[in-house]
Amino acid sequence: MSSISLSFLSRFLTTGARRDPDSWAGHLLKPFAALVALGIVWVTTIQIVQIYAMTIVFLGLMLALVFLTTGASANSSRDRVPVWDLILAAASIGISAYFWFHNERIVTRITLLDELTAWDILCGSGLLLITLEATRRTVGPGLTSIVLVFLAYNLWGDRLPGVLGHGPIDYLHFLDILAFTTDGIFGAPIRVALTYVFLFGLFGTFLSRTGGGDFFFDAASAVSGKSPGGPAKIAVVSSGLYGTISGSPTADVVTTGSITIPMMKKLGYSGALAGGIEVAASTGGSILPPVMGSAAFIMAEFTGIRYTDIALAGIVPAFLYYFCVYLQVHLNSLKLGITGLDKVPVFADTMRRGGMFLVPLIALVLALLIGYSPNFVAAFGTLAVIAVAMCRRETRLSFRGFYEILAEATLRVMPVVAACAAAGLVVGGLSMTGLGAKVTELIFLLAGTDLFLSLVVAAVITLVLGMGMPTPSVYILAAVLVAPALTKLGVSLIAAHLFLVYYASLSAMTPPIAVAAFAAAPIALANPLAIGLAAVRMAMVAFIVPFAFVYNNGILFSGAPLQIAFACLGVTLAVACLCLAAEGFWKWPLGIVHRLCFLAAGFALLAPSPLAQAAGGIAAVFGAWMAMRAGSRPGERRETSSY
Repeated sequence: MSSISLSFLSRFLTTGARRDPDSWAGHLLKPFAALVALGIVWVTTIQIVQIYAMTIVFLGLMLALVFLTTGASANSSRDRVPVWDLILAAASIGISAYFWFHNERIVTRITLLDELTAWDILCGSGLLLITLEATRRTVGPGLTSIVLVFLAYNLWGDRLPGVLGHGPIDYLHFLDILAFTTDGIFGAPIRVALTYVFLFGLFGTFLSRTGGGDFFFDAASAVSGKSPGGPAKIAVVSSGLYGTISGSPTADVVTTGSITIPMMKKLGYSGALAGGIEVAASTGGSILPPVMGSAAFIMAEFTGIRYTDIALAGIVPAFLYYFCVYLQVHLNSLKLGITGLDKVPVFADTMRRGGMFLVPLIALVLALLIGYSPNFVAAFGTLAVIAVAMCRRETRLSFRGFYEILAEATLRVMPVVAACAAAGLVVGGLSMTGLGAKVTELIFLLAGTDLFLSLVVAAVITLVLGMGMPTPSVYILAAVLVAPALTKLGVSLIAAHLFLVYYASLSAMTPPIAVAAFAAAPIALANPLAIGLAAVRMAMVAFIVPFAFVYNNGILFSGAPLQIAFACLGVTLAVACLCLAAEGFWKWPLGIVHRLCFLAAGFALLAPSPLAQAAGGIAAVFGAWMAMRAGSRPGERRETSSY
């Protein structure tokens, strides 16, 4: 890709400059952010408040924070808040106050029958505009452009010919649905951001700031640091552990990648490959239980499936993702002759110093299994973090520590809030125009009633929607546009939506606009497109896993215990075979015949037919036998004793 194209993509993904938290502006904003955090914790876990009223206040305060903490462009001042941003922040709070004071009237009015007042029109229009601007500043022009296209379709799509056209929608109809109902800005995405996303974000911030992140990194180093490709395996394990808490591939890349990428480069990995491994490892965090990412919480809200059931169903797919990445990293390291680290932390010492940070994760799992709501699960996890941190002087939190964490948690969630509000605009617009049903018809037109082709089309649509967009927004759009087509073809509700969550996560590393790869580029000092391609190569087999659990729900822990066991064993063996075929290396190079044998075995094991699976198992054993025989022949085995 040319430098001009890369420059354009970088600008397309550019957000506004974040103001320095140590400046005078930052010192003024921190108390505000900390108070917002305390208020959210209070109304989501202690005080019962009407949900529509809560979302009004929450969105207004968060939009105000966006304009106070994020400049209009990447070149904006990092220590000064211009007058225009102060006006936008005041407008956010003022509009929120208007909706708050008229809350009862708005909730009880009849949509499209009760006329909007002049003030309704003014404040509703202002809310749309500041939401779009906040999205542009925090998430970038990519998502904003997509939202604008959908909004334009709502207003002027009646002029399109054929099936894509819809009935006339005037501006008041448009505004009524998007700003004065729970189908638009104040819909499910922003409610999820207010509750589950914020509270789990607070849990992750407490865990990270008290030393939990360092413990996970040291534990990963102790377990895998000395094996071939040690730093790369550290990246896989630590990024997965950190990612399940952060739920953001880009945040994971920036946090763990700043350590792992330079380590990998020192041992001989190219910048692109080092960045690609980190991106692949970080991307899987948003599908890894027990926390997973915010998309899983939105899925629970959309489908009505309990989050506990979603997390349980996500265990094997997440394991397969990391098994694939870890195995390909191992084989690739052997092939390149890259050894492990000479010095790594002692596992026993690591557990003695930080093993207490496993307690909050255990508390999360137990609370989920007992059946508490995600709000209280996050609250129990956070209380467990605070409790274990207070047990040691080095990790004990002071009053200032609490204050800093509360403020940081609020600022971390800001981009997600803006993205969820913008996604709400799209969802509301789709309900007006019926575009979701039309996309379902389009999928059937392209793929007929063939499930496999429909899944391919659904995966492609989700990956295309994900270009430059956060995972939650990608999933929301895909859930509205694509999920109905899959369920009509007989795919179970949980499998259809997990399929979309999985591909929404993978879109973060899929070129040409791989947001996680762009985050890794300045650390790896490599071309972001090359990083994205390397990440896709390292997680190549992971792109096949969602097809497996759609065809075989046993992978999602659905069915009889014996069926589940055979399904999990078969798909794990299939992933191993496909990784061997992709890398073309075992303990020595594999010939083309061996690779084709493993490839055939892998796909056969993934097939829904028991006969095909049996044939795949035989082919896998035969491929392994041939590979071992080839390695034992003089002159054909590559020396690997030093690896």
